[in-house]
Amino acid sequence: MESAKKNTHNVGVVGCGYWGPNLIRNFSALNTCRVKTVCDMSQARLDHMSSLYRSTTTTQCFDDMLRDDDIEAIAVATHVNSHYDLAKKSLLAGKHTFIEKPMASSTAQCEELVELARQRGLQLMVGHTFIYSSPVRKIRELIELGEIGDLLYVSARRLNLGLFQKDINVTWDLAPHDISIVLYMFGEAPVSVSCHGKAHINPGIEDVTTLVLNYANNKFVTIQSSWLDPQKVREMKFVGSKKMICYDDNETNEKIKVYDKRVEVPPHYDTFAEFQYAYHYGDMYSPYVAQSEPLKVECQHFLDCIDGKATCLSSGREGLNVVQILEASLKSLRSDGATVKIETNGNGHGLKAHQGPAYPERGVHEAHIC
Repeated sequence: MESAKKNTHNVGVVGCGYWGPNLIRNFSALNTCRVKTVCDMSQARLDHMSSLYRSTTTTQCFDDMLRDDDIEAIAVATHVNSHYDLAKKSLLAGKHTFIEKPMASSTAQCEELVELARQRGLQLMVGHTFIYSSPVRKIRELIELGEIGDLLYVSARRLNLGLFQKDINVTWDLAPHDISIVLYMFGEAPVSVSCHGKAHINPGIEDVTTLVLNYANNKFVTIQSSWLDPQKVREMKFVGSKKMICYDDNETNEKIKVYDKRVEVPPHYDTFAEFQYAYHYGDMYSPYVAQSEPLKVECQHFLDCIDGKATCLSSGREGLNVVQILEASLKSLRSDGATVKIETNGNGHGLKAHQGPAYPERGVHEAHIC
């Protein structure tokens, strides 16, 4: 009994709004984890969590969790503009820290959190859920095996009606999923970014955007994000020199489809009349992908990293890389879609830090910082 107690991680979750309950559910479902305390400003939300998880305590004061020596790790699932403050307090209190995407409001804030976690010897992980999904991992496997040849470009569409945010635009809200997937596939940052978009509902908060990531080796990525679409779309296409992959996360079973299609350029020709493209149309197949909830895999991975059993796939460094691109996208938007170069720090990890958050404080936090 004593051994089992020692192997149980006590976790606190701050933020019980839209995504926090999903973290609470998945952490609670793990054999080696106990959600000891949840924190939120809304007593009604806390009462609801208490009715679902009888052994979990609740508080409206974040410092209660920081002072609890039994709590080993804290998961932050609040508004983006509060991520930095809450995560910094968590790390300073000696807690391993999980932050929902995007990691923070600026690269400077992200870099400070990464360095603080390093100095304290703590795990800092960001909720890039899709890189823990079976379909995305299968696509990476197919690309690495050379199944589609050279990867030429990726196009992504993440569209729906709402949920409208008041503190960040649609790129910051939806595109982190696609950006994290692309970085996971490519293993490198783009050299430049451009972004176009419009704000139709809330002034200054774009609800429709198109983001372009340019790479040095002629690869590029387009990411379309929208809160103003009549249909929910979760689609990515990976176009290679030999084959093409379509990934539709809304599909129940066949989420991945591989198309044996390509364009072939004749290697030799003497006259323009002899030059003709050849269009290859082959079969389509859908590879088997084992079904599992990505968020549960992600939560288990966080605990494994704490135990030293795994190297974090979405560490603070990966979170920083995504925010670098988001920050560049906002700079491009404010410059009418101008191309923004990704300046390196000398460590190959993207933009130089900018002082101050990309977005000023807006709205309310989901927890009191007492």
